[in-house]
Amino acid sequence: MIRFASYDGTVLVCHERGEGPALVCLPGGPGRSSRYLGDLGGLSARRRLFLLDNRGTGESAAPRDPDTYAMDRMVADVEALRVRLGLERMDLLGHSAAGGLALLYAARHPERIGHLVLVTPTVHPVGIEITDEQWSAQIEARADESWYESRLPDLKAWDAGDESRRLRAQPFFYSPWNEAAEAHATRFADRSAEAAKRFHTDMPSAERTRANLAKLTTPVLVIAGEHDPGPTPTHAAELAAIFPQGTSTVLPGAHYPWVTAPNTFTQTIEAFLAG
Repeated sequence: MIRFASYDGTVLVCHERGEGPALVCLPGGPGRSSRYLGDLGGLSARRRLFLLDNRGTGESAAPRDPDTYAMDRMVADVEALRVRLGLERMDLLGHSAAGGLALLYAARHPERIGHLVLVTPTVHPVGIEITDEQWSAQIEARADESWYESRLPDLKAWDAGDESRRLRAQPFFYSPWNEAAEAHATRFADRSAEAAKRFHTDMPSAERTRANLAKLTTPVLVIAGEHDPGPTPTHAAELAAIFPQGTSTVLPGAHYPWVTAPNTFTQTIEAFLAG
């Protein structure tokens, strides 16, 4: 376990797992600790994972100023971790909401990125929108699955703002929805409501972020889950096209491909990082 003070004195914790070249990993949620990332499907056998508990989550302290939960402000936490690890350049992985955090970090510190891996990332920071039609098409594509009818009302209620229905809506974000998926969803359901509420506030200009990312010359991999309602494979490809060396790939599964397709997930990332 690595403890370090960020720019404002907030003490953050990073967990180290595995052996090999370093890979810094940012958890999404927003507001979830890094515990749900586990060893990323066995990637720790090939890489030394540095798993950050974002401020106010896991073993990291809550900040005195709640406005610092904003994604753009948390870029400074990632930079503080890089400095603490003594990495001139780092391979960086961000999942889901933290894909947005990784995007903002890369836009602000392009010279510090070796490889960038974005796993089922949010695409809002670069102005890509997921339409209701695109969301619904991904949801309806799973209509023949046994749990669909009983869980669809939960998804709609959660999407409308009923946080109490979030766990019941989780089958739509795993594929297949089986015992392993349900265990993962249940075990790691907790998140910080305060961190989640403020994460997307005070977003920088999407146009400026896109312009800065278009100058990033290091390799970028965007991973989409085949059945993920957001981002869809189409959105992942659109995001990858921003980067001069960007590529996207579609893996079996949905929002958590390392849970439901661990071998494919780890092989894909290792091939990208080694290349």
